[in-house]
Amino acid sequence: MSRRLNALVIGNAAYEAVDALKNPVNDAGDVGAKLESCGFTVIRCLDSDHAGMDRTLKKFQRVLKDSDVGLFFFAGHGMQIDGENYLAAVDTDATDEITAKHSSLPLNRVIEVMEKSGCSTSIVVLDACRNNPFERAWTRAIESRGLAPVYAPRGTLIAYATSPGQTASDGRGRNGAYTAALLTHLATPDCSIETMFKRVRNTLSAATKGKQISWEHTSLAGEFFFNLSLGLRIDLYAETSLSDGLFVLDEAKASHRLIRELKSLTWPRQNPAVDGFTAEVANRASLDALFVVGRNLYQAACGGSHSALGYLRDFASRSSGIKEPKRKALLDGMLFEAFFDANGKLRKEFKLRQFEPLFALQRHKELAPSFDFIAECLLPEAARFYSIPGKRHEVAIDVATRPSAKTGHHHVLETVHCDGASVLWLEDEDYAPEPGEKPRMETLDLDEFEQQLSEQMLVPPHLLKINYASFKPNGRETIAFPRGWTARKR
Repeated sequence: MSRRLNALVIGNAAYEAVDALKNPVNDAGDVGAKLESCGFTVIRCLDSDHAGMDRTLKKFQRVLKDSDVGLFFFAGHGMQIDGENYLAAVDTDATDEITAKHSSLPLNRVIEVMEKSGCSTSIVVLDACRNNPFERAWTRAIESRGLAPVYAPRGTLIAYATSPGQTASDGRGRNGAYTAALLTHLATPDCSIETMFKRVRNTLSAATKGKQISWEHTSLAGEFFFNLSLGLRIDLYAETSLSDGLFVLDEAKASHRLIRELKSLTWPRQNPAVDGFTAEVANRASLDALFVVGRNLYQAACGGSHSALGYLRDFASRSSGIKEPKRKALLDGMLFEAFFDANGKLRKEFKLRQFEPLFALQRHKELAPSFDFIAECLLPEAARFYSIPGKRHEVAIDVATRPSAKTGHHHVLETVHCDGASVLWLEDEDYAPEPGEKPRMETLDLDEFEQQLSEQMLVPPHLLKINYASFKPNGRETIAFPRGWTARKR
């Protein structure tokens, strides 16, 4: 159940015409990070002038064309003029109401962009109900306080930090009171958006002793969850397959007997069981059983079963007689086992002993749906990866070394750069050298070095593009890699 989620978050604090605000940049940054943890692709716009807000909204408009869900978040000054709402840029000209309107972002424009995008769900969240500081410069007083209620088109939810016509003060801590409450509940697993905002309202009321009551206007046509648990996101397999510790074996079924033998963790039982696993046996099995077979096949391969390892390495041909989607279920299970434990929870340490042969299968176009499956499973954890495993995205790195005094082919690793930053860091403090001592080194040939980087960065070798800045490789080089250091994503 793949969801295409895109968000635009804007936080304006460094206002030129009035006092700066304390929280909005933090609010936007923190909400953006929380949305990314829920699978959103986030466009950030911080302390932006009017022209910058306009450009960013147009960029958001373009990505919404290929989106199922669009979300707009704004923290900063908002104002109501002649019954309509405007979101102030840092350079909003507040000489008078007319100038203020034309140097701010109209909320109605945002809503119209989202309405006409084709998204099935549009969400607008506004932490912008602070007192209007601009009206002091205007020629007449503005009686309306806060933001005005607006029409929510079908499929839209608009959330305000306060009830219509009321105001909220800038927060005292890192976040405004409303955003702090939002961050508390936004990523709650399997909580519908309506329930989530009710919880936000309750937390906000408690934090402000009832002085600030959030409010939503909704015309959503269906349910939306920011954070679906794995069992709800992945609807191809039963919960007992995703959490295969709960899978009940039936000895009358050949596939179940295979699972039993694979779970024995002994090669004399595993090897003959794998050797007897034919396409005929697979085609009689259910998708859930084959998913669990795949999990245990990969486990056996990582445990050293030569038959399981042979099946993995020769999967494309060994499984060619298995019908789709049963073949897919088998590979889905193998990929799932690498990242998820017996309870269906993401592993703290991924099972990577056979990472290279497993992800080498990605080169077979007919197996692509399984890699799309694991990418979807891992999407909420995108921050843990340079590129989500399963996605066919190349990752380019630059490796800098210095020549060793040993031979002309021996080099000492200095840095590994990715996305403009060094990604090599000391993971195991026990290997930190004493003052005045040199780090302990492990000598690797070029293939071993590249395989180690591939596994640490969780990028298959065929997608990891390495540029050696200090030498032109000829295959005879060795590289001294500091022990305890890694290029793993922090």
